[in-house]
Amino acid sequence: MFIYIFERSTGEIKTGVGAGHVALEGEFSGKSVLVTGAGGGLGRALVEMFSARGASVIACDQSADAMSGLPAASTHVFDLLDRTALQDAVTAIIGQDGVPDIVVNNAGWTRAETMPSLTLDKIEREVDLNLTSVMAFTNAMLEAVPADRKGVFVFISSVNALLHFGNPAYAAAKSGINAYARAIAVEYGRRGIRANVVCPGSIRTPAWDHRIAKDATIPGKLQRLYPLGRIVNAAEVAEAVAFLASDRASGITGAVLPVDAGLTAGCLPFIDDILGG
Repeated sequence: MFIYIFERSTGEIKTGVGAGHVALEGEFSGKSVLVTGAGGGLGRALVEMFSARGASVIACDQSADAMSGLPAASTHVFDLLDRTALQDAVTAIIGQDGVPDIVVNNAGWTRAETMPSLTLDKIEREVDLNLTSVMAFTNAMLEAVPADRKGVFVFISSVNALLHFGNPAYAAAKSGINAYARAIAVEYGRRGIRANVVCPGSIRTPAWDHRIAKDATIPGKLQRLYPLGRIVNAAEVAEAVAFLASDRASGITGAVLPVDAGLTAGCLPFIDDILGG
């Protein structure tokens, strides 16, 4: 039996006790973990967490400057929207680092907030970046996994794929990611390849800066929507990814896990405002 104590504020495992205790600090020793979007707020948390737990991290982003200071074994710069660069990047990654044991598809982006803001260009860009490019990159990685070797794929989706919270093109793309992960789970399961999805709620990362710049009261408004009275932090999302990527989740595939402080469990403002809770 294992007992782990997770420190929410830092994302650290403070202690682990029990028969057959294994320290989580080394649970990914000997494993290579590829993280896309490594220079973003969640990407950095993922790289730092996997590195701290013994993994050899392959960090990928569209900017070398964004990955400055990351504790990564190697870095690769490419744009997911550039098909030629994407395929060249896969070749370079495998040639330099080998086939990763774990792939975390974290890169994503959205700006079209509501239906009136959608244009064809915005639809194409957001669906391409958040779905088509992710599938193209993952397919190339899947093809490289030897038939006698297991693999783990974890996708960062969004609560927007579960309920509508705006960002319609992004939400549609992330819904596609959920379906794509299930396809991998079903069709590659006999080969020992697992695929799971984490759907974060709002995380206070630089992705929110453009909204808060327009309205400084947004953080307070957000808290009212969440049953836990707060939004999640990047370390909490990274911890869910670590679990699904680890041998502790060896029997889990095709799962979609919200990490959202209770947002998709129900509508708290309805209770407060309509039922007088």
